[in-house]
Amino acid sequence: MRIGRDRAPISRVSQAYPDRVEVRGCDLCGDLMGRLSFTEYFHLLLTGREPTADQRYFLDLLLVAIAEHGMMPTNVAARMTLAADPGSLQGAVAAGILGAGPVILGTSEACAALLEEAQEKVATGGEPAEVAEDVARTVHGSGGRLPGFGHPVHRPLDPRAERILELADERGVNGPYVLLARCLRTGAAEVWGKPLTMNVAMPIAAVMLDLGFSSATVKAVPILARTAGLLAHLAEERERPLGFLMAAQAEAAVKYEPGTD
Repeated sequence: MRIGRDRAPISRVSQAYPDRVEVRGCDLCGDLMGRLSFTEYFHLLLTGREPTADQRYFLDLLLVAIAEHGMMPTNVAARMTLAADPGSLQGAVAAGILGAGPVILGTSEACAALLEEAQEKVATGGEPAEVAEDVARTVHGSGGRLPGFGHPVHRPLDPRAERILELADERGVNGPYVLLARCLRTGAAEVWGKPLTMNVAMPIAAVMLDLGFSSATVKAVPILARTAGLLAHLAEERERPLGFLMAAQAEAAVKYEPGTD
């Protein structure tokens, strides 16, 4: 049974031919290799367009900002997978990425959706500060958590988030979404009755939206970035194994009790 709308089976990403590879309408060997950096190429692959100077700069910046954050569960899972199957580098990377959900990788995708929803209200005449506070009040009233706020380690400020905002100001890309992110910080403090840490996910989403990226592409940045971090941990795992040590520590830390809940 076919699911979804009927449409022509077309891909616009790439095609390999006997004598060349074409990517987004460009000759890979004759045009792209040796001319584009990987960040620029990633932008081309993702959007079909080469980046502007600001898009390249901030895509680079955001990839660096989110690539590595210590011995996170994603890295632990990847290391333990490689320890169990030393020949499966790709399986270990996959194990890490599969665990890279919003709790570990951040809520940049949810932040983008929230910012777009808020911006729609601003576009119809709402004041950014009032709209942001209303959004925060709605989330708080439902007992939910405000995407992009709170962090178990970085308090009262996430240094990565602050640096992104600082550079957005310096380079003049602090548009309506960055403004809304800042208004959300103020609104959240008012509604919750205390300052909440703006974590790195919110400025990632805000800056990308202000630079013209679609909300659908926002989550691609932390996934690609964390893949680089995983590969670094797995290279170290091969040289200085920790996977079985971590597994033993986990077993020792958990008390076994027979019976059922």
